[in-house]
Amino acid sequence: MNLRLPRQDPAESTVDASPSQAKSIKRRLLERVADADSTHLTVAADAGDWQVFAPGVEMKLLHRDEQFQSYLLRLAPGSSLPPHRHPADEECVVLTGCLWVGSHTEIGPGGYHRAQQGALHPTVGSRDGATIFLRGAVPRPDQVLR
Repeated sequence: MNLRLPRQDPAESTVDASPSQAKSIKRRLLERVADADSTHLTVAADAGDWQVFAPGVEMKLLHRDEQFQSYLLRLAPGSSLPPHRHPADEECVVLTGCLWVGSHTEIGPGGYHRAQQGALHPTVGSRDGATIFLRGAVPRPDQVLR
């Protein structure tokens, strides 16, 4: 593989690099370009505002675009959300604690749950409290079925 590299002597305009050298040069170059990219979003654990979503449930919005939102829900011990429908597919990962979905599904830390768009979601709650990450449309309190 031939790579053009700047040299002290203008007469030397090309240098043969081995495939491993070329791969190393490419990796370093890509790292510099990626490290200069300022479009990434990072939210520190202690940053952002928790808003009351429902009794015993707080929400912290992490990111919103035209279709979806990423957010955290923090459920106090004994809190729950009644049955509701989702306007879009929703994905959930339990970060801490234990989450109950309906009467049959218990999800612990690291567990994943997906609710399909339009499906009726059973009661979601936590006996001892939980923090969960969700991606989907945020269900508004007025969409909760009572």
